[in-house]
Amino acid sequence: MLAKFMAVESELTMTEIVTIMKQENSGESFTNMMKNICLQSPSKDIQKKGMEYLYMQGFHKELELLIEKNLESDNTSNRLWGSIYRIMLDQTSRKDHPRVTLQKIKQLTNRYSTNEPELLFLIELIKEKAYQILCQFDRIGNLMVTYQRYFSNIEERLLINYFKIRVYNINIIYHMVRNELIMARKYAYRTINMTDSLPILASIHTYLGLSYTFDTYEKGMLHLKKALAFSKEGNIHYLVDILENYNIPFLSAHFKMVDNITTSDIGEQAHLEIAKGNNDKAIQLLNELPNKNPFHLYYLGKAKEDRSILSEAYNHFIEKRSDYFFSRLPLNAIRTYDFFT
Repeated sequence: MLAKFMAVESELTMTEIVTIMKQENSGESFTNMMKNICLQSPSKDIQKKGMEYLYMQGFHKELELLIEKNLESDNTSNRLWGSIYRIMLDQTSRKDHPRVTLQKIKQLTNRYSTNEPELLFLIELIKEKAYQILCQFDRIGNLMVTYQRYFSNIEERLLINYFKIRVYNINIIYHMVRNELIMARKYAYRTINMTDSLPILASIHTYLGLSYTFDTYEKGMLHLKKALAFSKEGNIHYLVDILENYNIPFLSAHFKMVDNITTSDIGEQAHLEIAKGNNDKAIQLLNELPNKNPFHLYYLGKAKEDRSILSEAYNHFIEKRSDYFFSRLPLNAIRTYDFFT
């Protein structure tokens, strides 16, 4: 069937291909067919736009292959698309430093010029992602107000749908760090209703879970467990690691629900010890960390019951990250100590 389909596929758009394939296939059959079409299509257009499909579905191995095909293309546009997706895929690697990514973008934009609205949007998206990874939350949000200028010139409906999901993801982060949780959750649920992508669903449920840090353990953990289930189903190993060693231990320790909770992360090990009342052990663990992030400072301030360290953590959250959501952690601790003294 695939060979027969490929004979006429070059005349179809990516949106039409997905629509037809969904009508005739489902589940793993649909997934495998789409992977093969993206990788084997002779169409230059499908070779380019197929990368977005693979990226959004979390098919990174297949995306690597298609990126290489585009980079080796005799078509200038395909090579530029391949370069853009190379950077985006690098951003998913925790080993790739985001400052290098920003440098790559600058080099890329200086080397190439393009009027393709899809690429102009993706370049801005990569910048937003880099700021997010750097925790420069005060610099994100530009695409929230400018994306329509790109969308109005994009004809591929599938890409517009995927790009909207990406913009909504920025909205979630933007509103969450500003402590605007109603708006953050609104965009989260809107995104959930737009996709069946396991990586996206896992990511969105992670944000939802953390958004309940100052509300209820049950709701927060429900979403984190959903995120973990989606991550395992999709073999998204880096998300499994983040959830199992950072987010789930964090929320568990925060609410002092630590039975059977373990982590390989030293900072969260200390957080768990604080929840158990073992402050001296927590201090010992935290002293092993040479470069303490604001969460580590918060844990250390709690373990030592030291208002000055908690104030340092609060200032770090606000001044270096513009994170008004998690800044509530040390602020609440300071208020508690002020109440009892």
